[in-house]
Parts: sequence; C-alpha cells; structure tokens
Amino acid sequence: MSFGQYFVARLLLTIPMVFILATLVFLLLRVMPGDPCLAIHGGKSNQTVLERCRERAGLNQPLYLQYWNYLKGIPTLDFGVSFRTNRPVRDEILSKLPATLELAVFAMLVSVGLGLLTGTWGAVRSDRPVDHALRLLNIAAFAMPIFWLGLMLQIVFGIWLKWLPVGGRLDPVIDYKLEHPTGFYVLDALITRDWSTLGLVLKHLLLPSLTLGLVLSGVIGRISRANMLEVLHKEYVQTARAKGLAERVVIVKHALRNALIPIVTVIGLQFAILLGGAVLTETVFNWDGMARYLIRAINARDYNAIQGFIVFFALFVSLINLVVDLLYSRLDPRVRY
Repeated sequence: MSFGQYFVARLLLTIPMVFILATLVFLLLRVMPGDPCLAIHGGKSNQTVLERCRERAGLNQPLYLQYWNYLKGIPTLDFGVSFRTNRPVRDEILSKLPATLELAVFAMLVSVGLGLLTGTWGAVRSDRPVDHALRLLNIAAFAMPIFWLGLMLQIVFGIWLKWLPVGGRLDPVIDYKLEHPTGFYVLDALITRDWSTLGLVLKHLLLPSLTLGLVLSGVIGRISRANMLEVLHKEYVQTARAKGLAERVVIVKHALRNALIPIVTVIGLQFAILLGGAVLTETVFNWDGMARYLIRAINARDYNAIQGFIVFFALFVSLINLVVDLLYSRLDPRVRY
C-alpha cells in the first residue's frame, strides 16, 4: 500500500468513528436530565422566556431534525451557536485551543524529557540502586492525582516560596502590551520580541505544565526502560560496542533510536491524555483553555458547545495518531505503508 492510499484509508476510517461518537453524544445529552434554557435563565424565568429560548436554540424542533442539522455541520466544523454566549461554537473552540495546546506541548516536553531520561538511565544502570530509585519515582509520579499535585506545587512554589504565580496565563492586574495574533502567548512574545512578557508567560506556564508532565512522565519512563533493556541486548548494539564506539554514541545513536519506535506510540497516546488531563489542571490553575470551556458548557447544559467540543477533540486525536504513524517511517526505514 502506498502512502497516499494509506492516508486515504485512515481518513475513511475516521468517518464512522466520528459518526458513532457524534450520535452517542447527541443521544446522551437528550436523555440526561436538565433543560439548557432553565440552566441559562434560571428556574424563576417565566414560560414565555423559556419558550423563546428553546425556539431560538432549535430545541422545539423534532429530534430527527435537530440530529440532521447537527450532523450536516460536522464536515465544515459548523457546530451551531452556543446557547450560553450566542456565539458560533467553532469560533469559541478555536479561541480556546491555543491555550490548551500551549499547555499540552510544554507538559509533553516535560514528560518526554523526564521519561526518556529516567527510563534510559535506569536501563543502562539496571539492577543498581539508581535503577530501583528511578522505577519507584516513575511509579509514584504516575500514581499521583493531577489535582493534588497541582495544589501541592501551588502551595510550595506559589504561596510558601513565592517564586511562581499560582494561576492564569498572565497576571490580570498588569497591563500588557503584547498582542495575541495567534493566541499562543509564547509564540506571540517571540514574534514581537517582548522578552519581559515572554519571561512572565513562561513563569505562568511552569507550574501547570510541570503538573501535567510529571504525572505522565512515569508512563513514558517505564516504557522507555523496558524497551531500552530489550534493545541493549541486541546484536547490533554489541557489535557497535565491539567496534570501540563511545558508550554515549552506542546508547543514543544505536540503542535509543531503535527503542523509540514503540515509545512514539505511547507519546502520541499520552498527548491525547494530556488534553483530557487538562480539565483538572486548567481548573486548578485557572487556565482559560478548552477544558474550562467544556466545564462551563456542561454546567449550562449547552448542547451545541458540548457536542462541538467532543467531535473536535475526536478529530484532533485522530490527527495526532496519524502524525505518530508517519513518524514510524522516519524512525524505522523498514516500515512501509
């Protein structure tokens, strides 16, 4: 199968997955108790206001018509208008996406960096005290609840030591001149060369990204150690050592690169988990991203916003998995599509 055929096949497989997920979300929201108009206007609103709200939101239409209007907008990412804000859901999701992606990328850098370091070091020093300590550290990291770790980091580094801010993407009481054409504050600060604001943005990013990254580094560390142990006993690694190559070259160039193939799969899956774990992290750190947007939508019974978020998230995760598959061919030339 050529790469083009593989790419088309993956896209076609995404269609039934999104259709099933969208259908389940639509049906579950309709059978769950709660009225969006009551949630928005409150229980004391008169019947006229509630009926007008339902008419504007299209909730007075037959269920099959609501379902069809919902499905036909998915190919163009047209998820309708938010009941709560009366704005297009697509625009609201895209406005929150940079904050969540920025947090997820920095958290992934932390988790991959720590995971590969502890896993590789533990494999090289296997059956020594340092290996046992690193394995225990990875297990403890993965076992820690995200919300608890975030609160502990806030208390220690934000309240006791006063080194880092405990929430938000920027301090709301300070007037920043940084423009946000992309919504990615780090990128915007680099583009405008606003180094002082860049430092502040990174300080606000440190605690939430460390919280997410530490928890997921345990998984990557365990997988990295297991794969490195297997690769280090391969014949080509022994041959490289017999040639007199430096141990650092043997570990990095010959062992780690081949061990990365299954690790890349885990990293791709962990990135999707990062976006899911951001729900707790964004809540703890008052991070105005997609996860907090979803929580507000759920509290308001905002059907369009909830449906749009879940479908968009599914499409985004599918794209990540496709990118991971493409990386295989770069890491292992034997992989063919």
